[in-house]
This record gives sequence, structure tokens and C-alpha cells, in this order.
Amino acid sequence: MSSAPLPDPAHERLTRLWQAHRPAGPMLPWELKTVYGSRWVRFHSLPESKRYAEDEAEYAVLLDRYNTVLDDLFSDGEAYVVTTDWADPSEPTDWSAHRAALHPEGTLWTTLDDTDDPDPAFHTRWYFYADRRPWQRGCLDPLLRAVADDTLPGIFVTDTELTRIHHPYDGGADVILPTPEERDRLRNRHSAWLSTHPSGY
Repeated sequence: MSSAPLPDPAHERLTRLWQAHRPAGPMLPWELKTVYGSRWVRFHSLPESKRYAEDEAEYAVLLDRYNTVLDDLFSDGEAYVVTTDWADPSEPTDWSAHRAALHPEGTLWTTLDDTDDPDPAFHTRWYFYADRRPWQRGCLDPLLRAVADDTLPGIFVTDTELTRIHHPYDGGADVILPTPEERDRLRNRHSAWLSTHPSGY
């Protein structure tokens, strides 16, 4: 990941944390489950692994599940909220109005060029926007609804030491804990929300 020094001290601290975690980070949010597999657990956001909410009652269920786990991770502390955007690497940026409207506090933190594909037409530059805030239940509900509808993928929330990470997606969330033991305790606390698949997916 490449980043230019930013005047925001919170951004600078987040960059130092990513660098300290190399080679495990930084990365795109959906890579977390692979890199941190020994500390990872996935929770589904609706009963019977249903992927999308169809009415307000189901939105209430998925928001409650998201917020309950987020409370477990960040209650009484501060968290970084990171959203992503993308564009062709030849473009200076992609200022997505949708992302900006949902995350107005987020300012450009860093960029990542995804150039693994041999065809340059499929190269992508990812933009990461971050803010640091005290955690409050419900403070991310508009973002979480967008994630649940798959209209804003690629967000994550992390504690200020980058040891607890929550990556919500349409259908659930990938969660990284500091140790396998803490992961197991959280998994057992919300065992009804786990996948029935042996792999945890």
C-alpha cells in the first residue's frame, strides 16, 4: 500500500500500525479472513444464512447483530472507521458521492494499487478514507444498511491498536480478534449466528 504523509495525526498513526503489521497488512478488507485465519470468525447477519433483508423487521435483526458484535469489540473505546472507493489507476481519484454521503467524516488516508492481473485493463487503484471516533452503538447504521444491500462494499472498523477488526459485508461480517482464545470466546457467545459449513464460511 502506498501512502503520502497526511497532516491528520490519526491517519499517520493508522499508517504506522499497518506498517508494523507487515506482511499481514495492509490489505483489502475481504483478504482479512485468509491472512488472519487463526483469529478469524464469521457471523451471519440474518437467520438461516439469508443474505439480504426484505423488510424493516429483517433490517432490525441484521443491524442488531452487527451492533452487538461491534459493541463486543469496541465498547467504551475509540475506533477507526475505514471506507473504500476505487478507480482506474490512470484516474487521479474517484470521489464517489454515495460513499462520501455515507461517510462524510472520512478523509483520504491512503491508496492501494491492485495490479496482480496481467491485463492492465483490470488494474484498480483503491482509495481508503478514514476517521477516528468514540464508538457508540448505532453510529454506523447508515453505512451498515448500505453494506447489507451491497451498495457500499469494502468497509472495516478497527480498534486503535489494529488488533480487533470488523469487516461487514452483505450477509454477515468477518471479525478478527487479538488471539485465537478471544476469537473462540466471541464465537461461543454468538454461536447461533455461525455458518453451519465446516469451514466457517
